[in-house]
Amino acid sequence: MTTGRRGRLTVYLGAAPGVGKTYAMLDEAHRRRARGTDVVIGLVETHGRTATVERIGDLEMLPRRLVEHRGTTLTELDVPAVLERAPEVALVDELAHTNAPGSEHPKRWQDVHDLLDAGIDVVTTVNVQHLASLTDDVEAITGVRQRETVPDKVVREADQIQLVDLSPEQLRRRLAHGNVYRADQIDASMSSFFRIGNLTALRELALLWLADRVDDALTRYRADHAIGGTWPARERIVVAVTGGPETETLLRRAARIAQRAAGTELLAVHVLPTDGLPSAPSATIAAHRGLAESLGGVFHTVVGEDVPTAVVDFARGVNATMIVVGVSRHSVWRQALLGSSSAEIARLSGAIDVHLVTHERAHVGTGVGSRYSSLSPKRRAAGWGSSLVLPAALTAVLLLIGRDDLALATDAMLLLAVVVGVAMIGGLWPAVVAAVVSNLCLNWFFTPPVGRWTIAQGENVLALAVFVVVAVAVASVVDLAARRTTQAYRARAEASALAALSRSVLSGQDTAQAIVERLAQTFAMAEVRLEERADDRAPWTVVAHERWATAEAGSGAGSGAGSGGSGATDDGSVTEVAIDDRHRLLLAGRVLPASDRQVVEAFGAQAGIVLEHRRLREQAAQAEVLERTESTRTALLAAVSHDLRTPLAVIRTAVDGLASPDVELDREDRDILTGTIADSTYRLERLIGNLLDLSRLQTGAVRPVLRAASLEEVVPIAVEPWLSDLALDVPEDLPLVHTDPGLFERVVANVVSNAVRHSPPGAKVLFTASATRASVELRIADAGPGVPDDRKATMFEPFQRLDDTSVNGLGLGLAVASGLADAVGARIAAEDTPGGGLTMVLTVPREPAPNSGQDDGMVS
Repeated sequence: MTTGRRGRLTVYLGAAPGVGKTYAMLDEAHRRRARGTDVVIGLVETHGRTATVERIGDLEMLPRRLVEHRGTTLTELDVPAVLERAPEVALVDELAHTNAPGSEHPKRWQDVHDLLDAGIDVVTTVNVQHLASLTDDVEAITGVRQRETVPDKVVREADQIQLVDLSPEQLRRRLAHGNVYRADQIDASMSSFFRIGNLTALRELALLWLADRVDDALTRYRADHAIGGTWPARERIVVAVTGGPETETLLRRAARIAQRAAGTELLAVHVLPTDGLPSAPSATIAAHRGLAESLGGVFHTVVGEDVPTAVVDFARGVNATMIVVGVSRHSVWRQALLGSSSAEIARLSGAIDVHLVTHERAHVGTGVGSRYSSLSPKRRAAGWGSSLVLPAALTAVLLLIGRDDLALATDAMLLLAVVVGVAMIGGLWPAVVAAVVSNLCLNWFFTPPVGRWTIAQGENVLALAVFVVVAVAVASVVDLAARRTTQAYRARAEASALAALSRSVLSGQDTAQAIVERLAQTFAMAEVRLEERADDRAPWTVVAHERWATAEAGSGAGSGAGSGGSGATDDGSVTEVAIDDRHRLLLAGRVLPASDRQVVEAFGAQAGIVLEHRRLREQAAQAEVLERTESTRTALLAAVSHDLRTPLAVIRTAVDGLASPDVELDREDRDILTGTIADSTYRLERLIGNLLDLSRLQTGAVRPVLRAASLEEVVPIAVEPWLSDLALDVPEDLPLVHTDPGLFERVVANVVSNAVRHSPPGAKVLFTASATRASVELRIADAGPGVPDDRKATMFEPFQRLDDTSVNGLGLGLAVASGLADAVGARIAAEDTPGGGLTMVLTVPREPAPNSGQDDGMVS
């Protein structure tokens, strides 16, 4: 009996056929049975191997299910029989096997899942070449494409995996002794699949794949038992990526280290600050991600307040054995004062090795100017000027007030406020200068003895020192907050711009024109062009083009991510942003800052996606046309064999009767045969005419000439062959219509012909006409069987007939009528006739009045 638990899966994984998986599985079955476990054989493939047959012994074996397929009897696992038997353990060989057609599941591993769901433990086998993820690798090694595969997830989720392994030499000896294949297959197998190189490579694949699975289990074990230290079970190298110019050197050096030992993993990690703002340009990080992946590594991004701690925590989390970091770019004096990230990583790493890599930018220093990346030149100049002017001006004001009126602490607080103001204007370093100048002013003018650099009281020395420290600290915080505010504003503006673009695309404006319009507005550019070319040597052609009058629009146009709210003027600068080899963006009007260029590149990427979608839609439309044409051709060939041959056969029979010298025909018989020939010729002529019209419609060869026309020159000619079957009610005072008289005549004729053909004998088809303010409406009503509502949507498609027994046409009449009606600006619709039957409604536009302003020219 089965329990409510899910069964356990045990997999014997082999590096190649013949290593002994099935034999090992049978050994496991005998061991379990000896312990009192209820074990049955659901299915075992012996492949005629004597040792395997003997090893089955007295194990209970369930009969297989017989499946008939194309005259051959196949045997498969009988899942219902195993479920009914309900053993504790079932043996199921060859997990990747494909079941015979008609089975409940297409794959055997799905049958195994049914047994596991029923609470039955399953022991199974599979070769490494049948794992889905290794199919391409195995084909590259052996030259054989495996048709039977099993998803890796199925095997990875097994409760136990046993590797069955033999050295290549041992396996080839087994093969030579006839223990794997029949004697007539040995030579061919040893010279192809079972070559030493193939077996060695497959063995390595099996070991590496199983090592990954074991590594997953080790990671889970360390997490479950809260083990923080690293266990160096395999080499795993972590590269600390800063986004600086030394990153490529670090990644390539780490890749070379990883190549020294097979199976070594390479992981790159970039730490984002906790505020979420990027510490390096996104385009640079994307390039480094691509480089890491091209070197066989995996790129990770983590968030951390302290970069060294975040890197070490990540390395411990992935059980890394080495961290590769670069020598600090900061100058030696700054490292001496503030330390370096590389040294801190080495201090925190513990048992993890740290590999320090030198590079061209080592100890060069980031430069003071880099701190002002978010400030304009005017702000920087104002900051430096205010660092000297404001302390001096405040000192002069305090001297005017009087030294004795304010305490030294008050003077210091007022000068501290000046330092904070300088930090807000020009950043950190001007504030540092202001702090030093303020300290000198306090010492000279307000600290006894006045007018000398000496200080009489020791506590004033401490006060001045604390003043400088506090001033610099406050200035640092203010400067950092100002820069973070600027970055946050820019990030918000960029996100808003990209969100607006996404909304325009999602709302249906998925055109290149919408993108260039958004670019022109967001970045206040005078002109934006999206260009493409067929190949590298072909000239560029404009896909979309937009002008934006920034000079006249004022500052409102530049309120997006790029301009920060200031109006842009056209200075003739052109910025080129490459989307791919065949597409580029050109932006004219002003020099584009590097920070704005990142967002433009994001717009460019979106433009590339839009163009690719357009290309795919065009290809899909072309494919749909080709498919429709092919469907029409197939249906035509199928129909021609009957519908065109029928009138030809009738004509041939009648001609033979008239021309036969052995038959004497009186005048009445001759008239009958002649009439038959005439009727069949007319039918054949109409069939061929409809086929030609359909072909012209599908190839776009119909070129109507629209003009003013009277229905009096259309209707009589169109209905002449069926006058005796019609009841006409067409007023003589109908207005002129705007159409092509010749083509519209064909429309009317096809509709009337269809109505007459489906009307009961003796019943007349009612043909009426009336006018509205914008059109003239023709109604052709028959009393035939009508058309069901579900067929009305398809009745105007080619080869649609009311029934399959009709011999009166190919089902092209209404299709041709609908196509020609669209070409001449008319509409055709089907309605039910009151009392039974079908009414076809033709609506054709009226000829516009001369002063209406409408175009009455040619329509193509």
